[in-house]
Amino acid sequence: MSMFNQKSKRVGKAIFVLVAMACVFSAGMLFSNKGELMTNLSSKQVEYTGQVLNKYNIGSKNYNQDIDFNLFWQVWDLLQREYVNRNELNEKDMFYGALMGLTASLEDPYTVFMDPKIADDFDDDLAGTFEGIGAEIGIKNNVLTIIAPLDGMPAQKAGILSGDKIYAIDGEITADITVNEAVKKIKGPRGTKVVLTIVHDGSEIVEDITITRNVIQVESVKTFTREDGLFVVKITNFNGDTYRGFNRAVMEILNVNPVGIIVDLRNNPGGYLDTAIELASEWIEESVVVTERFSEENKNDYLARGRARLKDYPTVVLVNGGSASASEIVAGALGDYDKATIIGKTTFGKGSVQTLEELVDGSSLKITVAEWLTPNGDCINKIGIAPDIEVDLTIDDYNNDKDPQMDKAIEMLLNE
Repeated sequence: MSMFNQKSKRVGKAIFVLVAMACVFSAGMLFSNKGELMTNLSSKQVEYTGQVLNKYNIGSKNYNQDIDFNLFWQVWDLLQREYVNRNELNEKDMFYGALMGLTASLEDPYTVFMDPKIADDFDDDLAGTFEGIGAEIGIKNNVLTIIAPLDGMPAQKAGILSGDKIYAIDGEITADITVNEAVKKIKGPRGTKVVLTIVHDGSEIVEDITITRNVIQVESVKTFTREDGLFVVKITNFNGDTYRGFNRAVMEILNVNPVGIIVDLRNNPGGYLDTAIELASEWIEESVVVTERFSEENKNDYLARGRARLKDYPTVVLVNGGSASASEIVAGALGDYDKATIIGKTTFGKGSVQTLEELVDGSSLKITVAEWLTPNGDCINKIGIAPDIEVDLTIDDYNNDKDPQMDKAIEMLLNE
């Protein structure tokens, strides 16, 4: 897509990853093939052809705390000599495990080390095709949680809902599990099954749900015109096909000239930042869409593209706890400029920015470097976007095919 700089892409996952990857959850991801971090890592401990390179070569870096890297190698050597099943040790797994532990020590669920297999899966997820259950997961309040089941995908068909807490995967307890570990357990070839032990949000009943994995192919933009003259745009995520699909939707809107527009961002976990800016630009002319804050002194404003073809149409944006990242950027911008009324529940609150550094062996390091602010200067991270009109959608509503959030949007637009 022409709007993306292929050497420096910013995306709006956790996270993350539509097949159950919160490491996609990635509004604001900066892809960089080169850089100081890659250069530094390439000179350190990497295993290639059965030998460990640069062992004990600590270098001359000065640390602000007393750190003796020989301790790392002491533990490494002790494991190699003393571990009961030392003949089964895999040095590369040990090395990658150490790097995963290094990033986990930051206690930031969006700063993660991804080994080459996970890094490849991450790329596939952003492209929009993969095999799995079709759900986004994340860590919320220290519990593995379903962020967004995708429409029509195996997870949703099996009864998985946004906000479901996952307490076990195939019988293995998920306490203290990392997102990457959960992803490995949940993903798998189509036709195979995975059992999630879950508790629905607001319930205390524990239940096992068996899900048959399948190929996940996401068309991220779906549209339809209602008989009452309202135009509904459902956007499931902000991936590689979203801009093209939404541009077609805009052309359709201009052709049918609806009485109002409903933009449904519920359970949308995010995706490319550029796509979020393009979408917001259909209502906002030349103002700031979102601000990237590295520190109080270092901020970067992203401006609208200046089209604003939909600015004169009454608009409602639907959000819920599964709306994250790029979804929150769009909802926050349209809400701050009074271009849309936000209806639903407070969004997830994934407003941090990650850089993705591709490393020398095909692995990747995703690092949180900044936070997103709405045009009014409100921080999205850990807070979310509060709706103008709060409307819940309960399990009973879901089970009885009721949608009070959509009903409220229709009522508001038709009574304007």
